[in-house]
Amino acid sequence: MSRKPDSDSAGNLKKLRTDIDKMDQEILALMNKRAGVAVQIGKLKADTGGEVFNPAREEEVFGNILKAHKGPLPEVTVKAIFRELMSGSRALQSVQRVAFLGPDYSYSHLAAIERFGQSAEYSQVGSIQAVFDEILRKHANYGVVPLENSTDGRIADTLDCFIRNPQVRICSEIRMRVHHHLLANCQPNDIRRVYSKAQALSQCRQWLSKNLPNASTHPVNSTADAARLVQTEPFAAAVASRQAGVRYGLKTLFACIEDYPENETRFAVIAMTDSGKTGHDKTALVFQVPHTPGSLADVLNACKSNKVNLTWIESFPYKEAKGEYVFFIDFEGHQDEPKVKKLIKTLEDICDEVKVLGSYPVSLATDE
Repeated sequence: MSRKPDSDSAGNLKKLRTDIDKMDQEILALMNKRAGVAVQIGKLKADTGGEVFNPAREEEVFGNILKAHKGPLPEVTVKAIFRELMSGSRALQSVQRVAFLGPDYSYSHLAAIERFGQSAEYSQVGSIQAVFDEILRKHANYGVVPLENSTDGRIADTLDCFIRNPQVRICSEIRMRVHHHLLANCQPNDIRRVYSKAQALSQCRQWLSKNLPNASTHPVNSTADAARLVQTEPFAAAVASRQAGVRYGLKTLFACIEDYPENETRFAVIAMTDSGKTGHDKTALVFQVPHTPGSLADVLNACKSNKVNLTWIESFPYKEAKGEYVFFIDFEGHQDEPKVKKLIKTLEDICDEVKVLGSYPVSLATDE
């Protein structure tokens, strides 16, 4: 039998709810007032040829908000609220079309939503090269492509696309802690097949071997495709995102089955332009060195002498010349900073080829 609230408690509850209703109206009025100012900014940017999506400015907004935030709401909640405010404000200026490697509810899709919010127009395509093509053909304003994973390393298709499409720039990065979940509509002991993207299966190989030793693994095009397939196949499970499970009506049998809890994928936001300075930036470039002893060491020494801190280096086979390699690096600093300009000039002198892929704000990792 439930306890009947006394009159004082009922009165206090009513007052608190009235206070919330009043605050909701104030919040709504401020949100719309903010959107109106954003529209005015959009008109000024349109007059001067500015981009609707400004990664540098948006990172500054997030930084200011989180610095001022004292709780009790979690930071992830506050950031999500302001992400959608900015997404809706951008849409009032011009709806931004964002291409991603589909299908819906793939990790690339979730990363795109994390960066652009729900008010963007999303276009799913079937390959990483197709994302680049959407940018080059001006069918999309931005694209989201996976760049590297902390467990499995580089995404070869993306690096190859940057070599073959040097006009495309990186204007932002998205870092997501990727959590894989085992999804199915049968009992764990009944699972005979596990479907997922090859990289996701690789990132869960130890867990799957230990907990489902009698189940075979089957790579498919994406984690979302795996969830869609399992929806109609008995005795099968998918390794995918929780959102994919919700979309396709699958139960989460086991959550967070990735072998390494800090499993993270970094995505690049690509466009025909990169980002302005924030004071907390990275620059990415690709270079090819002469096939002589010490040529790569010369590049590393140039970074050291210019006091530029490398944050990533990756070698990649150069398909145009057998046995040759190109190198991808990113490092702290913006290409407009004097020491970075000096470094790039030095690299141009000692390398066979140098191509700056873009400068962009440093991103903090978020959970999917």
